[in-house]
Order: sequence, then structure tokens, then C-alpha cells
Amino acid sequence: MDLLNTSYLALFLIICLGFILGNIKIKGISLDISAIIFVALIFGHFNIALPNILEKIGLILFIYTIGLQAGPGFFDSFRSQGKNLVIMAFVVVLSAALLTLCAILFLGIEKPIAIGLLSGALTSTPGLAAAIDVTHSTLASIGYGIAYPFGVIGVILFVRLYPKIFRVDIAKEEKAYSDKTSMNFEPLSTRNFKVEHEGAIDKTIGELRVRSMTKGVISRVMHEGEAFTPTQKTVLRKGDFIKAVGTQEALRRIELLIGHPAKVDVPLGKNYVVQSYLITKPELVNKYLGELNLRSSYDATVTRLRRSGIELAPSPNLKLQMGDKLMIACSKDHIEQISKLLGDNNSKLSDTNFFPIATGIVLGILLGKVSLSFGSSFEFSLGLTGGILIISMMLGRLGKTGPILWTMSGSANQLLRQLGLMLFLASVGTKAGATLVDTFHEYGIQLFLVGGVITLVPMILAALVARMFLKVNVLSMLGTITGAMTSTPGLAATDSMTECGAPSVAYATVYPIAMVVLIICTQLLGLIGVLF
Repeated sequence: MDLLNTSYLALFLIICLGFILGNIKIKGISLDISAIIFVALIFGHFNIALPNILEKIGLILFIYTIGLQAGPGFFDSFRSQGKNLVIMAFVVVLSAALLTLCAILFLGIEKPIAIGLLSGALTSTPGLAAAIDVTHSTLASIGYGIAYPFGVIGVILFVRLYPKIFRVDIAKEEKAYSDKTSMNFEPLSTRNFKVEHEGAIDKTIGELRVRSMTKGVISRVMHEGEAFTPTQKTVLRKGDFIKAVGTQEALRRIELLIGHPAKVDVPLGKNYVVQSYLITKPELVNKYLGELNLRSSYDATVTRLRRSGIELAPSPNLKLQMGDKLMIACSKDHIEQISKLLGDNNSKLSDTNFFPIATGIVLGILLGKVSLSFGSSFEFSLGLTGGILIISMMLGRLGKTGPILWTMSGSANQLLRQLGLMLFLASVGTKAGATLVDTFHEYGIQLFLVGGVITLVPMILAALVARMFLKVNVLSMLGTITGAMTSTPGLAATDSMTECGAPSVAYATVYPIAMVVLIICTQLLGLIGVLF
């Protein structure tokens, strides 16, 4: 046991055993990485503690990487479904506050303990701070300690069991989410056309304004049996064949402009190739595709652009992001020059510069410490988690500032997220496990049951509202519930079930709102003695 009191040995042993437990499946259900917290609870019960700094570092890394990933999609998500997600967050927090009010009025639970139960059931440290401040009593921390363990475990169990109980097809939900988020980015197709309309014959591609008129791209032209990559000055002759790339609507417009579709092969010219290039030069991030001047400088045509699994029409006004994959038709003589221009270095995507990470975290910590006072009785601050989450989302959306690249590759983000999560779960679990049994012996089962009800009932209500009225995607729903419950471990459990970003985006959307509403509810519950 003395050996286990060595913090670093205990930490890695908890992680190791957590992964072993997490890989065990019972009727298809497994805990995955969230199993670490259950192992940590047992270690904590036997007085094996981890330094508090591990919890803070883990929380910071996990929340920061979540914010960076969610940032680009957060604003689009808020515009498209923000109303529904906010409604769910309000259902969770307000129903939890009403249950707490009932516990005070009808069960005779002391107000400080009851308000502490609320913050613990919703696993909200800022809520606990507000509870202690408004009640002027340390009893709030006892209520928090009673409800917190099940607040953590209950959310994890809920998000893991919900898909099994309701037989949710995760793959189907992922596809539905992907289809909805990419609805503004129609899939691209290719089609060959014969030049036969009088308005197009003997006109250059530039004179026809093909890209601006149709939103499509002519990637090849075949004249008298010889195919080549065209330029703006290429003249289309009667009987020529072209290969076009674009959405179905763009191809329909090209048909109206050029001629009817043709079942003929338009091959690459002998001196031309089509291949993909990666954007890996930081200085290109946030630049417009048109600024590359690929057509005029290298006689090259961008036929497709792929980003995060979605194909985008290569508009000149499209802003580039790190890791974008461009499909380009060009002369063999220009391959090396284009590669140097774009970077095209896959290893660069795995490089991680820690200066932007550290800078973003510092900014988040400072923002979290900013406190706003509303009179003498109400004070609000975002706290560590809220400050870092908001800053990281803003930086993820911004992408780049001068020479500083805020974003990171998917693999680097995933590695840091997993590291932070493991540290956080291990530390939180040992802390909760240390007081679980003692608290039970001192206060009996009633407070545990009340805390469990405050944890479970709001989640069930929110799920019913989402399922019956709002028709929210299940992955977004689970992410919203974990955000409304301010449950980082719950998000981790949800995140491990899917590779799409739906839960993270939803969590980031509602977390700040839920935290603010919870603090306001805590302040109002503190006035119960005056109102009743």
C-alpha cells in the first residue's frame, strides 16, 4: 500500500486497470475510457490520493482541445439548431432547481445542503462556489460531496445505456448528423458534355464565365481527340468535349450553357495529371483559394476540395484551412512547384507547436477569473472551465492570427484530449472515492437518493423533450445533456461512442449557458428564506 501511495505509480495503475475494465463488454455495453473513474473511486476509498494539480491539468487539456475542435462548427450549429439545444439545457437546469426547491420545502433538508446537492448532482464546481457564497455555509460542500459521485457516475451510465435501451443505431445517427451539417455542401459529381450551343461555340472559357455563371469547373477539354487542362483563354470549338465538376445544379447550368451530356471518355492529356495536395503551410490558413492564382501561374485547375470528410466546391472565395485536401489537374512540369506552394507535407499535420496551446490556455484562465458584479448580492465569473472553453472555441474558429496557428491536427488534438481526460478522471475519482462511504454513514441514504433524483430526472425529462418535440439527433442530444449537466466525464463517455463531432459541438454550445443558468438558480434558491 505504501508503494501505491507513490502518485505516479497509482496514476498509471488506475489508467491501466481502467482500460482493462473499459474493454470488458456485457451484452454489448462497455465503459471504454470512462471506466478509469470507477477504478479511481475504489483507489480513493482506500485513501490513495492523487495531487490536485493533475485534475486541473487534465481538465484544462481536455476542455481546451474540445473547444478547438468544436469552435469551427459551434457557430454554424448554434444558428441551425441552437434554439433546440438551449431549450434542452433549460429543461435540465430548471427541473433540477425545482427538485431542489421541493427537497427544501417538503423533505425538510437544510437549504445549504440542498443547494450543495444541486451543484453536486450537476457536477458544477462554479455552482458549488456560488452555493457557498449565497448560503454562507460550508454545509453546501457536504451536499456537493454527497451528490457528486453519483452525479459523475449517473451521467456516464445514462449516456452509455440510453442507446442500448432505445436501440439507437449510432452509425445511422452519425450519417444523419453528417448529412445535416453538410446540407450546404452538396456532393460534387463529374459529367462530360459536348460543345454544341451556339452561345458557347468559338468563345473562351473566360468569356463564358463558366465558374461564376454555373458554380462548376471545367477540368478538361478534348479537341480533335486530344485532351488537355484548359485555361481561361481556352477557346471551345463546335464538337469539342468537356469534363465538368460540380454539384447537380452546377452541372445542369453547364448543360444549358455548353451543350448536352455526352457518353464519351475525356482522358487526361499525355502531359497532365490529377492528384491531391495537402494544405500544410501555416501562412496559407485563412487565405482565399483564389489568392493562390493556380490557374494563371501554373495552368492548374482545382477540381475538388475535401475538408473533414466533406467535399466542397472550389470557389475562389473559399477560405483555406490547415489539412484541406485539394484535387488539382495540372501539367506534370508543375507538380513540384504546386507541392512547394501548398506545403503538401503529411508529417507537418502531426507536428504540434505548444506555444499557441499554452497561450490559449493562459488567455482562458485569465478570462475565467474575470468577475462581474451585479449589485451586492450577485457575482458571476466563467471559472476555469468556462473561460478556457470560450477562448478555445474562439481560437478554433479564428484558426490563425498572424504567424500563430491556433488549430492543430486531428491526431494531435485526440492525443492531448485523451491525456487530459485520463488525468482528470483518475484525480476526480480518487477524490470522490475518499469521502463516499464516510458521507453515507454520516447522513444516511436519504441525501444520496435526493441527489440521485436531481441527477437522473432532469436528464430523462430532457431526453423526452428532445425525442418527442424537438427531434434532435441522438448524438447531439447526449452531448447537450452532458453540457447541461456540466459533466466532462459524461462527454467523454459520449465522445467514445462516435467518431463524429456532434456531442462535442452540442456540449460546447450549451455548457456556458447551463453554467450561467445554474448560478442564477443557485442565487434564487438562496433567497428562499426571504420568499417563503
